[in-house]
Amino acid sequence: MKIAFIGGGNMAAALIGGLIKRGVAPADIYAIDVNEDARERTAQQFGIKTGAAADAALGVYDAIVLAVKPQVLKAVSEALAPHLSTQLVISIAAGIRGADLSRWLGGYARIVRTMPNTPALIGMGVTGLAALPGVDEASRALASQVLGAVGETVWFDDETMIDAVTAISGSGPAYVFYFIEAMQEAARQLGMDDAQGRALAVATFTGAAQLAAQSGEPASVLRERVTSKGGTTAAALASFDAQGVKDAIVRGLLAADARAKEMGDELGKQ
Repeated sequence: MKIAFIGGGNMAAALIGGLIKRGVAPADIYAIDVNEDARERTAQQFGIKTGAAADAALGVYDAIVLAVKPQVLKAVSEALAPHLSTQLVISIAAGIRGADLSRWLGGYARIVRTMPNTPALIGMGVTGLAALPGVDEASRALASQVLGAVGETVWFDDETMIDAVTAISGSGPAYVFYFIEAMQEAARQLGMDDAQGRALAVATFTGAAQLAAQSGEPASVLRERVTSKGGTTAAALASFDAQGVKDAIVRGLLAADARAKEMGDELGKQ
């Protein structure tokens, strides 16, 4: 498996590191970035070959991962197009639809659109994937291998669902951090210092998430088991319900989905 990356940011670094841990040789990974400092950092960190621009060398790679900001993906794609033959193109850019990416690539159709999230940085991410019709099963398996190097993968038949993935898991870590912030603020108001509040809040989230993952039971059932009638947990949840916290969270995620669609409309006009 020979993989090339265009863009050398944090997510690309996470994927490169994950692939190497999974046994891909550094000699089989190539990273392209216009920033010289980024190229040097990537080369030193992983011992891989780097370049400043797309070129004919990309012809030997099985997959090319587009790991650049959505705003520059059109220009990057147009520079890449002349060097495509049979490679699988994997995009991790938010909002950019497969049809627009294909158009920028001169009609190239071997494209998988994905949305990973930042826990990929520690190998605990989750990625939603959707393939364009021109992608065969072998290429889907290749995409699973690449993104699976940093966590779980979930496939969708309908590419439009990647906007929903962006809203749920792509942006999801920020929602978790937001709640941790609130727990830490409550801890501060209850007389704890910052270190104590952080330790309790972070460990609670880590443990609860692992419990949910290992039990396989609905979150509602796990919640009910912690909630004794008339107890402290019930008091907190009653306050949340009275203030519409759950509904506000759902509305927020729907707003994220709507914004992902708007980005697709805006950037797709290029």
